[in-house]
Order: sequence, then C-alpha cells, then structure tokens
Amino acid sequence: MILLIEDSKLLRTANARALVKAGYEVTGVGDGEEGLRSARETIPELILLDMLLPKITGLDVLKGLKSDERTRDIPVIVLSGLSQANEGKLMKEGAAAFYEKSEKMLNDDSADLIAAVKGVLAHANK
Repeated sequence: MILLIEDSKLLRTANARALVKAGYEVTGVGDGEEGLRSARETIPELILLDMLLPKITGLDVLKGLKSDERTRDIPVIVLSGLSQANEGKLMKEGAAAFYEKSEKMLNDDSADLIAAVKGVLAHANK
C-alpha cells in the first residue's frame, strides 16, 4: 500500500487515480498530522509526501517517520513544488527520492511519478 500525503485534493485525487491504474493500492490523506498517524497505523510500503502541509509540515512528518522505529525503513518520496535546491537537505533527512510537482503530473497521467515509485520500490525490495 502507498500512503499519499498531499493537501491539494486535485493532486491527491489525480495521483491516487494514476497509481491505482498502475496497479497500486493507495490511501490518501490531506494533512501532516493525519499522514503521520496513518503511517504509524498502517505501515505502508511507500509514502509520497508533500512538503507544504497543514498542521505538521512535510519536513516534520519526514523527521517523525525517520525517528520512529516502526516507520524509519519506509521509503519516502518527497513531492514538492519548490525547486530542487532543497533536495540535498531532504535526502539527508531520510527521503528516498525527490519529485518536483508540476502541471506535468496532471497532463501525463503521472507517468514520471509512477516511474519514480517503481524505481524506489524496486530498490527497497532488494
């Protein structure tokens, strides 16, 4: 199961639909607090994490996940509308990959995101 933590209902719905179409089971939540709670309860195979979230920021969710014994090994793909200037910092915090959000996600049925998910899961399952 993939946990999608994204506050934009449009992006959450579009990405969840594309991931389900690609054969993945997806649970979507809209804020950092709910995302952290859901990750701890369900222990997903992968987390897609937006950085700009209400209640708890994406960075704090990432830190919370990586400091918790139950969730520290779950790969996290960071989704951000910010430039890749933050990528190095996020990777140091434990992110498995960085994916820059754009309109392309909506226009190409999230093909690049699906490829990133497949790559991270393949690496995690070795």
